[in-house]
Amino acid sequence: MTVHPEPPRPVEDWWQSAVVYQVYVRSFADADGDGIGDLAGVRSRLPYLRDLGVDALWLTPFYRSPMIDGGYDVADYRDVDPIFGTLADFDAMIADAHALDLRIIVDIVPNHTSSAHPWFRAALASPPGSAYRARYLFHDGRGPDGALPPNDWESIFGGPAWTRVPDGQWYLHLFDPAQPDLNWRHPEVRAEFEDILRFWLDRGVDGFRIDVAHGMIKEEGLPDVGRTSADGQRQVELLGRGRLPYFDQDEVHEIYRAWRPILDSYPGGRMAVAEAWAETPARLARYIGPDELHQAFNFDFLDATWSADSFRKVIDTALAESTIVGAPTTWVLSNHDKQRHVTRYGDGALGLRRARAAALLMLALPGCVYLYQGEELGLPEVLDLPDELRQDPAFLRTGQSRDGARVPLPWNGEVSPYGFGPADGGPSWLPAPPTWRARSVAAQTGVPDSTLELYRSALRLRRAHTALPTDRSASAGGTGMTWLDSEPGVLAFGRTEPAGGHRLICVANLSGAPVSVAGYGTPILASEPLTERNGEVTLPNDAAGWFIRPVTG
Repeated sequence: MTVHPEPPRPVEDWWQSAVVYQVYVRSFADADGDGIGDLAGVRSRLPYLRDLGVDALWLTPFYRSPMIDGGYDVADYRDVDPIFGTLADFDAMIADAHALDLRIIVDIVPNHTSSAHPWFRAALASPPGSAYRARYLFHDGRGPDGALPPNDWESIFGGPAWTRVPDGQWYLHLFDPAQPDLNWRHPEVRAEFEDILRFWLDRGVDGFRIDVAHGMIKEEGLPDVGRTSADGQRQVELLGRGRLPYFDQDEVHEIYRAWRPILDSYPGGRMAVAEAWAETPARLARYIGPDELHQAFNFDFLDATWSADSFRKVIDTALAESTIVGAPTTWVLSNHDKQRHVTRYGDGALGLRRARAAALLMLALPGCVYLYQGEELGLPEVLDLPDELRQDPAFLRTGQSRDGARVPLPWNGEVSPYGFGPADGGPSWLPAPPTWRARSVAAQTGVPDSTLELYRSALRLRRAHTALPTDRSASAGGTGMTWLDSEPGVLAFGRTEPAGGHRLICVANLSGAPVSVAGYGTPILASEPLTERNGEVTLPNDAAGWFIRPVTG
């Protein structure tokens, strides 16, 4: 195995102000023409990401897998699935990324394995009580003959969280039955994942996104939740709002206290970000710290409604949390599990207009930003995919599908799949709608008012203007921003250079009418053209702008 050189720009806290671009690998770029994105495709498009202005890529799982849940059902954590390429392809991709000053974050899936994993196959082939079954959560059922599940827990994908095997025992799967949960109280499980971390760190990865980071420990005794879908109350509705005996248990923090020294033993600021849900901000903050993880996703920003009050509350709460833990927060508007924010904000022209404003609002905030592939193109959710093409395992149980956020990116051309694969390749695994020809990378490149050029300009200014990246004082508890007085329905805040000088001001107008921007300074970027009204320069409704003015006094 080739051990790659130290990652680029070995600044230990690079992640504090980074812009990270999420690559959903199977939908990003297809190099071999089979209709599925791959690592060679990612490698071929690295110059695009460098030119876009991001600092790092987060790659969704590319490991060996039956692909029941898009690769989040891992059968071999130390190899690349053939549909995505080989380990040699990964090594070539990460070498090119580092040469372009791009860092690589990979997904790790520790809550569960695939049912095709050798460990689970051995468990099924072994009797109850065996050492092989102890790596997972096998239990006897309830009732005289054990025909009832051990408790009332439900799968996040719908239906019961338990499946019975032929010998009568049941195994836990908080997601699909093909994703059995591991027993993280077993020392072999902990040792295995510590070795997996080292395997990928040795190959040069710069960090990990931890899938279901809140889920590895289950409450002792496996108590009932006490509410079920049969009562009209799905347990998943408590996620992030209430206590669940299978999520956010205190003991989970022991795992991350063991992982942090491993990350710290490698050069270049290797990091980890948690996909974690907790019932309170204080409990979520516990995942972050010098002895645990570096970041946890702030999903409240993604869930904010289109109102100044909603965004203001979410931002204030997140910044307060960052002060508590001494680390900048993360901001995200979309990901592979959520409906794209263009559609959430109203779809069509209205949704796109609001999405562009939200992007400038987000990119001006202190902290780290995660972008989801295609948001820089203004892509909406694809709502009319044929049912027979949908692959989300939750679809058959709940009728809800995440596939509409996972349609392959349009790169160029007039006909689907719009340059996603080579010219002689076949159709993509999900079809892109005809409207996407006007949203492709080629169609928007060089067009001044396009969403792609808006993102490129914003990211260039974010990197160039010293007021925007989070300075070191933020890691000591500062936030680097100040709210300014503004009209109702308007968000306005200032960012000042650490050494003094010009202040950057972001103004987001959600008031329902144009507002004057007199006094905010010289405009340098806006999501919609500024207009003149009654002799004053105004910012249109559902728009955001960046302004520069000197700091006085």
